[in-house]
Order: sequence, then structure tokens, then C-alpha cells
Amino acid sequence: MRKTFLKNFLLIAVLVLGQFSFAIEKDDKHGDEAHGKDLKTEIKEYIQHHLQDSHDFSLFSYTDDNGEHKYVGFPLPVMVWDDGLKVFSSSKFHHGETLANVDGNHYKLHHSKIYKTDAEGTITYDEEHHPTNKKVLDFSITKNVVMIIITGLLMLWLFTSLARSYAKNGGIPTGVGRFFEPIILYVRDDIARPNIGEKRYKKYMPFLLSVFFFIWFLNIFGLTPLGVNVTGNIAITVSLAIMTFLITNLTGTKDYWKHQFDPLGDSLPWYGKILLYIILVPIELLGLIIKPFSLLIRLYANMQAGHIVLMSLIGLMFIFKSWIGSPLSFGLAFAISLIEVLVALLQAYIFTMLSALYFGFASEEHDHEHDAEVAH
Repeated sequence: MRKTFLKNFLLIAVLVLGQFSFAIEKDDKHGDEAHGKDLKTEIKEYIQHHLQDSHDFSLFSYTDDNGEHKYVGFPLPVMVWDDGLKVFSSSKFHHGETLANVDGNHYKLHHSKIYKTDAEGTITYDEEHHPTNKKVLDFSITKNVVMIIITGLLMLWLFTSLARSYAKNGGIPTGVGRFFEPIILYVRDDIARPNIGEKRYKKYMPFLLSVFFFIWFLNIFGLTPLGVNVTGNIAITVSLAIMTFLITNLTGTKDYWKHQFDPLGDSLPWYGKILLYIILVPIELLGLIIKPFSLLIRLYANMQAGHIVLMSLIGLMFIFKSWIGSPLSFGLAFAISLIEVLVALLQAYIFTMLSALYFGFASEEHDHEHDAEVAH
């Protein structure tokens, strides 16, 4: 099994390196003539392009012998609202190099955003160099959306199959279910139960399992040559954190909300609480926002940083171009890739663990009768 894993990982590493090197070497060969950019600029732009969402699914790109930039991939549907819904293929943009003429209107892809422009593609800027052109409402199915849909369908298929195997074999999983069952039991027994409690953990299990496998699968997809960085997109992490925030506060018990506005309880008389409440209550309410904010920043920053470091190390191979520097860069990149496989799972675990911890705070109930007896 170890040999199979190593072979598969080496294949992925070779594909990633091949994808990167094919693009960089060709651009380095013709970059000065075609684009007027040096190699470091090409590498920086390639990394930035890898981190951004896009309106097309590009597997890799290269520059042919005639200096023409070629892309290998497929377009995605673009849906914008500009005095009505406009639907067209992203191939009209040709990766931002041409204008899209739709119903007499001209649209330009500028820094991954769609602006309305004239027939010449003019973009005007304000004093702070921000585009002043009309930015249309964009409802397009981008690369990240495609990967979210694929991940959702994959999860639906996997766990529907797991449920069927349970039903057919008397609670014993078969096939791929044997791999996922221990992970599901771990989420239940080591994350949900200890942090939420035996009484209330079941109602949170659907969300905890969904968010754990959703983040894990997307993180793993981000390490493949598909070039996706879904969990490194702050819009995605914000959405996940908002769901945790809403579930926490909408399912909060009376004791949870009482603690937010009356953190000292009956331990002090009302006149002794006034000064403390001026400080404590705002801190408790601020904690409602800080908790989900820490969730989204942790996941976003770790995944974004991992991609930047990995791609930068690979890029150093083409800067050094020596038998000493390039192998060192490759070795470091391969080591970071192994670490990123662990980080992909670790970040899913941390997000799920902290969400369960917040749910536990929200669902906690105090034994008021016991407290009264103790006080008496």
C-alpha cells in the first residue's frame, strides 16, 4: 500500500512540475520578444493566476514557436446582469486577451472581474488607479464553483453508497466505505461528543461531517494539477464561517444568551456589576464575531500560504538553472507537498473541531436546581 501511495504521489508531483515547467520554460524562451517580461515576473504572474479564481478551466498554457500563447482547457458559462441576463461562453474573452461582444455590448475581463467597456476595450481609472468602468453583476460558473459542484456530487455519491452498504450488510460497510467509516466515527466520538455533549451532539452531526469532508476534499483537489485553490479563496471560507456562526447562535440555549448579556450571573449585586458590565458585555458580544472570523482567517491563510510557498519553490528551479539549486528546490517542493497533504486534513479537522466547540458553548445548559442547592 505504501508503494502504491508513493507512486501516485510521485505521479502528481511530476505532473505539477511538468505543468509549471512547461509554461515557464516556454514563456522564458519567448517572453522578452512576446511580452517584454523577465522570468521572475512570469513566475510571479503564474503564481497569482494559480491562486485566483477564473472564468475558464485551464489545465496548462504554453507559448508556441511563433510567440502565440496557447491554453489547454475548456471554457465555462458566463452569466452577467446588465439590463437583463446575458449568458455567453468565456471563450469570448480568450483568457482576458479579447473583448466579448454580446447583444451590442462590450465586456472586458480585467483582473478576473468583468467590466462594461467600449469597442476598443478602454478601461478608465480614478486617482487611486481603480477602474471606473461599470462592473456588471457576475453570476458566472467559475472554476471554483465547478470544483464545489464536483466535490458535492462526490460526497453525495460516496456517502449514499456507504449508507446503502450499511443497509445491505447489517451495519457493516463494504468497498470504499471501509476507509471512510473510521473517519466518520472519529468525527462523532472524538469531536462531536466530547465538545457538544451526549444529549445534543446528534443534531450537529450532519453539518460537522459535511464541513469536514467538504474542506478535506477541496484541499486535496488543490494539490492536484487541476490548479484549483477553492479553500484559499476568502469568499469560500467566509461562507463556511457564516454557517458556523448562524448555527451557533440560532441553536443557542437560554443559558448561552444569558451568559452573553449577564456573564457574572448572581455572584454580585446589581450595583457592583455596572462597571464590570461596561467592559465584559462588549467583550462577550465581540467574541461572537471573533470566533467565526478566526475560523475563516485560519483556513484561508494556511491554504493560501501553502500554495504560494510550494509554487515559489518550484519557480526557483527555473531561476537557478543549475545542478545544485534546482535539485534542492525540487526536494524542498516535494517535502512541502508531503506536508501539505497533512495540512489538508489538519485544516479540515481544526475547522470541524472549533465549530463543534462553539456548538458546545451554545448548547450548554446549567443545572439551576443544583446551583440553588449549593448556594443554599
